[in-house]
Amino acid sequence: MAILGLLVICTAIPGIVAPGDPTTVSLPDALSSPDSHHLLGTDQFGRDILRRVVQGARVSLLIAIAATLLAGVIGTTIGLVAGFVGRFVDSSAMWLVDVMLSFPAFTLALTIVAALGSGTSKVVLAVGIALIPVYARVARAEVLSIRERPYVEAARASGSSNASILWRHVLPNAAGPVVVLATVSLGTVLLAASSLSFLGLGAAPPSPEWGAMLADGRRFIGRAWWIPLFPGMALLLTVLSVNIVGQWLRERTDNR
Repeated sequence: MAILGLLVICTAIPGIVAPGDPTTVSLPDALSSPDSHHLLGTDQFGRDILRRVVQGARVSLLIAIAATLLAGVIGTTIGLVAGFVGRFVDSSAMWLVDVMLSFPAFTLALTIVAALGSGTSKVVLAVGIALIPVYARVARAEVLSIRERPYVEAARASGSSNASILWRHVLPNAAGPVVVLATVSLGTVLLAASSLSFLGLGAAPPSPEWGAMLADGRRFIGRAWWIPLFPGMALLLTVLSVNIVGQWLRERTDNR
């Protein structure tokens, strides 16, 4: 959680951790090793790696959070409606979800980006669409259990409309597992978004995105190891921290 807190600071106010423009080019300082002036060294254009890693936290995390929100909102809505209404709506929605689940999530995201074109917004859309079926399945499973509870039957007997029951009674009680799923899957989303950027389909240069920085640094790994190492370590620590916190939340939820 301390690592995630530092990442939040880097995302909200990166100038406090590493002030300066991460895209500033200084050819005389190109491929400088870590020293007192450049704590993490510089890349092939003389850009400071520390600034780019810190500023890259904003780009990478915002992409991952936006894609998670997109998948969570749309997938949860589909699951809520399908599970509560049932019958033809449920069977049709789950048939569509099954079709989407037949494709590996990253392959589906890669196909969508290839069709729409590269760019940050395209990555958010592609990764978000690829993860919609997971949220739809989880939300539907919760709704199928909740809609038979006594308080839902009491609300229906008191004359509440289906929309009111769904909004006031079903959604709040189904939100817990969905929030835990979003926390657990955030690391996977971050990896998928960085992978697309690594392939040149994400943020356009010179944007400091971790996946793009890894792609740039692999050409110099033999003589400038610091270029791919530090964005890779940032990605590793972020995904590891998110997974640990997500598993902790899931265990607490399961115990309750």
